[in-house]
Amino acid sequence: MSTNQPLPDDQRVVITGAGWVTPLGTDIDTVWERLLNAESAVAPITHFDASTFATNFAAEVRDFKLSDFIEDDGLHSTAGLSTQYALAACQNAFKAAKLDQHSIDPARIGVYLGAGEGVLDYEPYMAANVAAWDHEARAFNPKAWADTAYAGMTPAPELEQEPQLTALHIARRFKAQGPNLNCMTACAASTQAIGEAAELIRMGEADAMIAGGCHAMIHTLGITGFIRLTAMSTRRDDPSTASRPFDVSRNGFVMGEGAGIVILESLASAKKRGANILAEISGFGSTADAYRITDIHPDGQGGAGAMKLALEQAGIDPHELDEHGNPLVQWINAHGTSTQENDKTESNAVRSVFQDNAMKVPFSSVKSMLGHLIQAAGAVELITCLKAIETGKIPPTANLKEIDPVCGLDHIPGQARDCNPTGGVNATLSNSFGFGGQNDCVCLTKYTG
Repeated sequence: MSTNQPLPDDQRVVITGAGWVTPLGTDIDTVWERLLNAESAVAPITHFDASTFATNFAAEVRDFKLSDFIEDDGLHSTAGLSTQYALAACQNAFKAAKLDQHSIDPARIGVYLGAGEGVLDYEPYMAANVAAWDHEARAFNPKAWADTAYAGMTPAPELEQEPQLTALHIARRFKAQGPNLNCMTACAASTQAIGEAAELIRMGEADAMIAGGCHAMIHTLGITGFIRLTAMSTRRDDPSTASRPFDVSRNGFVMGEGAGIVILESLASAKKRGANILAEISGFGSTADAYRITDIHPDGQGGAGAMKLALEQAGIDPHELDEHGNPLVQWINAHGTSTQENDKTESNAVRSVFQDNAMKVPFSSVKSMLGHLIQAAGAVELITCLKAIETGKIPPTANLKEIDPVCGLDHIPGQARDCNPTGGVNATLSNSFGFGGQNDCVCLTKYTG
């Protein structure tokens, strides 16, 4: 039950289109069915030779070609994989929203992404950087050193390392002349981008926003860095089950890659052009743990604070039950990374917010199948919330055999759940908690007019 007065249509924010590129595919309905069937995208790495790495597996996007989504106009020839994923997802989102240059004034369409850095060919780029820092070679033969170092240090790849470039590629491609922003808050980035994009619409800064995120970190530096942090699973014997959030045997996350884009509009704009409304962004919360540079606070109060803010803005009481005896939130899409600390801390946060109702709220993690898409994770997972609202079904936490007692909530182990017999899915929370204690949460609700 909402406790807030209804907002005017120009301040209500709805989703009218969505697109993604994921390790399980790019078609939304097909990927959704694969998630409901608990299919894993995790397999040995093919992007580079990882045979000697402690973690030699990931959830890769396979058989991807940007030309399958947009025609080659020469504008994106230097774009890295991360940007290419975002362009493809955006093309599908635009198509789903039935947007074109005449639907909305381009000056009233903005871009807000959580986009990671990336170049087209990462390994040669890194080799060039390593050569540039080889002071011994420089001292021995300066000319040979310069020829080797500068050969790979061309301006285009260097420029594409700038995270803002993805937002600019999208703005140019889709003629979005409004606000153009990017945030890099690690694993929380695309949820934060979507939440803040909605706020820009509410403030009247735009009528529509292209919002979401992208990342492609399955390369030598990305994998090595997280191995050194001891954050990744090393379950080389059975990669497909390595990501096991909330399980007592979890031992780290699994890297994924991809992009998720949603088209946000004011309800007034969507009504004016007769758009198909998929759901409403009813609440957003953002907090910081203010604890350590890398660690999350173990009590989970930062994450709890983000959820409380999102629920408050949505006008949803976490302690109230509906006519079926269920909480007013029918699913929490967990950040659920499969690391020891994150899963325990997030479970504590949910208990803090929902208290006596905590065990009644389904709380599962699709990272068990998709891996962790880093800056793209929140946007891709918000699209799973869209599908849950549309279908009344909730994806499971795959590979969950024995729930860790320190987590101990309704984690939907192994098998999807059909909520239609008890009223469907009318409201969801999507959690994203970033490296160092950045917490963001979006409340998505069914649009009822």
